[in-house]
Amino acid sequence: QVQLVESGGGLVQPGGSLRLSCAASGSIFSIGDMAWYRQAPGKERELVALVSPGGRSNYGDSVKGRFTVARDNAKKTMYLQMNSLKPEDTAVYYCNAKINRRDTWGLGTQVTVSS
Repeated sequence: QVQLVESGGGLVQPGGSLRLSCAASGSIFSIGDMAWYRQAPGKERELVALVSPGGRSNYGDSVKGRFTVARDNAKKTMYLQMNSLKPEDTAVYYCNAKINRRDTWGLGTQVTVSS
């Protein structure tokens, strides 16, 4: 069974940093684009960052210049380095990936930015 597991969420003060990880496991033959999404209470899920198998990345406008996405194909893992965090970054962060050509989601990890 293929699964994605996020880790690294938590409580951080405004201006602080966190690093999220997303590890894929199971019977995996291919991993295409990997992405981070987030969903805040009462809001729609939004794209935070996407990284292609070759390392090309795209970001949502609200996180450009503050967040950096990366992946380690050998470890089947994606990362999200989040700097200069703001209260409006508070959300559940979800990992998404095309694994074996199927859209796969993790269960999410909570990020709370508050003083």
